[in-house]
Formats: sequence, C-alpha cells, structure tokens
Amino acid sequence: MPTLEFPVQQDLHTLYGDHHGWLKSWLQRRLGNAADAGDLAHDVFLRLIVKPASRGFATPAEARAYLRVMAKGLCTDHWRRREIEQAWLDTLAAQPEPIEPSPEFRAMVIETILEIGTLLARLSDKAQRAFVLAQIYGFSTPEIAAELAVSARMVQKYLASAMLQLALVDAGLTQP
Repeated sequence: MPTLEFPVQQDLHTLYGDHHGWLKSWLQRRLGNAADAGDLAHDVFLRLIVKPASRGFATPAEARAYLRVMAKGLCTDHWRRREIEQAWLDTLAAQPEPIEPSPEFRAMVIETILEIGTLLARLSDKAQRAFVLAQIYGFSTPEIAAELAVSARMVQKYLASAMLQLALVDAGLTQP
C-alpha cells in the first residue's frame, strides 16, 4: 500500500468533503438503494486512498467526472455480483425441498427393519449374508456366490429361504 504524503491526504480530505454527498446521491439515483449507494461511494474514495489520482483536478466538474467514471465501474461490478447472486438463489429455489419423513413414518421404517432383522435371525449366517448382499448392496447371484464361496445354486436356495420367510409373515401365516 503506498504511503501518502500530507498534501495528497489533504487533497483527498477536501475532495471527500466537497463531493461525497453529491456522489452518494448520484449513486442512489442509479442504484435505487441508499445503503448500496453509501457503500459504493465509500469504495470510490477507498480506491483513491489505495491508488491516488496521478494529478489534481483543475475544477470541481473535472473531479466529479473522475469520481463518476470510478463509480460507474463499481456499479457495473455491483450489478454483475447481484446477477450472479440472483442466479444462484434461483437455482437453489428450483431445487426440490428436502423431504423430512414424519415421526410416524420413521417409526414404521424402524419397526420394519427390526422385523426383517428378526426374520433374518432365523436363517443361517450364509443365508442372511446372501439376502443382505442381494437386497441392500445389489449383488448378482454370481457375485454373492464368489463372496460366500458357495455355488450359484446354493445362493438361490439361500435367497429362496429368506423370501419364503418374508412371504409367510406378509401372508400372516407366521409372526416376525
């Protein structure tokens, strides 16, 4: 950050005092928002502090023209940011809202999972694993056979046994 000499600081102080109100009003007419206008007016003068004008201004009209050019650039940046922000908000609004299951639905799912766990407990360890690999992980019969080190025919028997248990409960012929 450059070190400012006293005359530059004095000129900037005078420039701010003479033109800040006018610049803020000009920006407010352009932006339609007093808060944004105030922020951008201060940003113009902040830029002058960081990078002072290479020369003084001969007239107040020349100073205002310089400030207006800087402010127009900041307005363009401001509008561009707002467009991007609005596009992002529109994209978020178009997303489906996350679905929160009701407490009753959650209780029903938990109860069903516990019932399935009870049914699986009636099966052999390999039949339980075959059912979980097929239903939860989507393994094919050959993949399950390789995982359990049994034949594909044995996997089919394990899965049939698990399905029979579920069908009996579904038909009301046995308790879970």
